Amino acid sequence: MSLPDTMRFVDHGAGGKPDVLRIAEGPVPAPGEGEILVRVAWAGVNRPDCAQRAGSYPPPPGASKILGLEVSGEVVAVGRGAARWQVGDRVCALCNGGAYAEYVTVPGTQALPIPEGMSLRDAAGIPENYFTVWTNVFDRGHLVKGERFLVHGGSSGIGLTAIRMAKAAGATVFTTVGNAEKAAFCAEAGADHVIEYRSQDFVEEIARVTGGEGVDLILDMVGGDYTPRNIKSLAIDGRLVQIAFLGGPKVADFNMSPIMVRRLTVTGSTLRPRSAADKAAMAESLERHIWPRIAKGEVLPTIHKVFPMAEARAAHELMESSTHIGKILLEVGGEG
Repeated sequence: MSLPDTMRFVDHGAGGKPDVLRIAEGPVPAPGEGEILVRVAWAGVNRPDCAQRAGSYPPPPGASKILGLEVSGEVVAVGRGAARWQVGDRVCALCNGGAYAEYVTVPGTQALPIPEGMSLRDAAGIPENYFTVWTNVFDRGHLVKGERFLVHGGSSGIGLTAIRMAKAAGATVFTTVGNAEKAAFCAEAGADHVIEYRSQDFVEEIARVTGGEGVDLILDMVGGDYTPRNIKSLAIDGRLVQIAFLGGPKVADFNMSPIMVRRLTVTGSTLRPRSAADKAAMAESLERHIWPRIAKGEVLPTIHKVFPMAEARAAHELMESSTHIGKILLEVGGEG
């Protein structure tokens, strides 16, 4: 397949507010050992992209400095050691950066076939959220059928994915949201109990609904003053998994004694710095456990809005407004 020498990509320059984003031109990367080159159809927009643009989340050593952590598209070149893939295969993939571009190299073990019956557009909304939820809710959080699960920010891409996966696993799902529109959407997605945090105290609501027992697992991306409230909302032997700190990483006068008394587990993780072996294992688990559910029409992503690649600024502004419900995408090559 004949490939161009150059490609368009979204450049964030020295970083800053969303208005720094602009289209630039650079060389098409070549796939290395174990990598594939994907012609990007659609790219997902995620909060880590905004953090990298703003200068607070630099890419790890060796990763592309171009923004973007997930894509869907077509394989156009295959490096040595990526024998699963062939030119022409349609994939979605978790990138180590570089998704906001017409072409991106991806470790072959972080790519997955487009789920049966799904468009390339919708598949672009899978990798970042599904990898994150799977590893934190099921691998680290050990959620099992019959347990009570709380995810904060239920209308976000992560939140909706967590609601659907937890519900499919047989859990009773609680979530917090900011308004009635988001509450209705989360209930439609499968949440059993939706708490509007501006008018309801989630600690009080969980205590009321559970008869004071609390929930077994919490997935939180807020941190800050939510931390002691999360601890208070956990049942005996409960688990808190932290995946971000939108409210800050520090807590004043935090009393840790309930962790000992109620045998609680507090853990967390970030996805991007994880090893290639870790990400390969996540991909394998997703394909085995979640891909069949997607083929049945379950645990599908919600796409809120799609922007042309040239309008990445508007996509970031929407992400940072937190007014969206579900995923935000960039249309790069489109089709499919």
